Amino acid sequence: MHSSMKLRLPSLFRTIQAKLILVYVLLILIAMQLIGVYFVSAMKTSLTSNFTKELQERAELLSVLAAQNLGVTGDSAEESMENLRVLVNNLFSINGAEIQVLDASGKVLTTSKPSHADYVGTKNTQTVVNRALQGIRDNEEYIIDEDNIRKKVVAKPVTSDGKIVGAIYIAASLNELYDTMERVNNIFISGILLALGLTAVLGVILAHTITSPIKEMTRRATAVAEGQFHQKMPVLGDDEIGQLSKAFNYMTSRLRDALAQNEEEKEKLASILTNMSDGVIAADENGTVILMNRRAGEMLWIGEEPTVGSDMISLLHLSDEEREIIRRGIMHSTLLENETPEGDVFLIRVTFTPIHRRETGIVGTIAVLQDVTEQEKLEASRREFVANVSHELRTPLTTIKSYTEALEDGAMEDPELGLKFASVIQNQTDRMIRLVTDLLHLSRLDSKEAQLRKQMTPVLEMLEDVADRFSFQMQERGIKPTLFVANGVDSVWIDRDQIDQVLDNLFSNAMKYTPEDGTIAIEARITEDHMLAISLQDNGIGIPRKDLDRIFERFYRVDKARSRNMGGTGLGLSIAREIVRAHGGTISLQSELGSGTRVTFTLPLQEQGGDGR
Repeated sequence: MHSSMKLRLPSLFRTIQAKLILVYVLLILIAMQLIGVYFVSAMKTSLTSNFTKELQERAELLSVLAAQNLGVTGDSAEESMENLRVLVNNLFSINGAEIQVLDASGKVLTTSKPSHADYVGTKNTQTVVNRALQGIRDNEEYIIDEDNIRKKVVAKPVTSDGKIVGAIYIAASLNELYDTMERVNNIFISGILLALGLTAVLGVILAHTITSPIKEMTRRATAVAEGQFHQKMPVLGDDEIGQLSKAFNYMTSRLRDALAQNEEEKEKLASILTNMSDGVIAADENGTVILMNRRAGEMLWIGEEPTVGSDMISLLHLSDEEREIIRRGIMHSTLLENETPEGDVFLIRVTFTPIHRRETGIVGTIAVLQDVTEQEKLEASRREFVANVSHELRTPLTTIKSYTEALEDGAMEDPELGLKFASVIQNQTDRMIRLVTDLLHLSRLDSKEAQLRKQMTPVLEMLEDVADRFSFQMQERGIKPTLFVANGVDSVWIDRDQIDQVLDNLFSNAMKYTPEDGTIAIEARITEDHMLAISLQDNGIGIPRKDLDRIFERFYRVDKARSRNMGGTGLGLSIAREIVRAHGGTISLQSELGSGTRVTFTLPLQEQGGDGR
């Protein structure tokens, strides 16, 4: 029981309510005690002083009256003694007090206390009596008699004609005075207890008035800490508690707004990280991954495997030199090769940026991953394109230079040889003109400078015209054309000149690679997605499967020597693809080596098709 009380008391007195009540009660108790000590002390002094003063006055008066009866001899002596007994027993009688009249030698002549009648005739040897008989008037002392009663003793000399003839001795009990003091103390203690009880009740009320809002605020603050930001304290006044409630409500609203803004910014950042095209990896100062977006996982082919908490260096397969550079906090970038599960190799450029904090230095690293595979492919294509253009121009220029030097060396003197050389130079010049023309056309298409001049064009008429343009060449080689236009195909909104060039390029290719007595079929139909599809099918030599993916690249030739000898620039299919794309359509090619080739391109039927270039 005692141990449990020891455990509960400290927690009880830690509450503000208990502290307020305790301090309030102790304050009142101390104040009452101080007042009580002063009051009781003052009252005791006053009562004792008054009691002593009364005894002194009675003794003084009695000494004056007794002086008339002391020293009388003869017949009057007995009468004098009787007068003294009357004075002592009646006139100056005091409850609980003994009055003695003494002669000059200190012998007791009479006493007011019947039980001390045997004292008559004996000497009173007390100090105060001796002092009084010596003529000293101010004599008093406290004594405790044989009955353990505290008494106040007063002795006065009795003088007659300037001569000390006796003394008056009064011994009064102080019990009544102390009983009065005790009653006063009891009343005062009762008052203190009553005051403490009222104080405790008032303290509880006061403490509850103060601590109740604090408890309510604590409860609501705990709810706010758990995320319930709708909490609001009632404002019941304009005192300190009311001002605290207002401050709490203001703080809650500001905290709600701040957290809402923070959550919004967090969602924005998470959305940006999730949807950005670059991968982002954040690591702490130890290189441990603390954040990684979805794009980075896709680029590293990690999938759903957990990455937070792993080592960034190991995740990116970096070397020890890279680790040291990152540790020193130097911003740099590196190029990584990665391989897909299908075996395709792609390139990732990783840029490392250290995170600095003024107080602690480097606290982490941000790695930004960019897929530069297409960029590197484009760069390689650019280099290949420049090389191809240089090669295509160098060949005819070399031929022209050689034949020009031959003419300068004397070939011009031979008319037949000179004409032949001039014809070769002219053919090579025409080849360069065609090449430059095609390059300029592609450049305009790439830069969107070739504006489309669209108009409603009959499909059947357009296809018949392209067949007519190549009819003479087909007759020479015995190639038979066929034309099929499906029902519902009427007119299309296109740039007639541009599409004629596409058809001419496709027809020219079909003519080049179709043997004599072959066939070329032209077909026009409406697709399921309401597009016009035009197909050219030949039964020529076909294209190997490995070359189908690159057939539309610029300067790409399946059979380079044969294509160049036939006067091709290697740009026809590239130009056709760009023109069809400008119209908003697509172009595709299906072929089997030795079985012929089928090229199909689509065009929108409506005016809004294409980008309007």
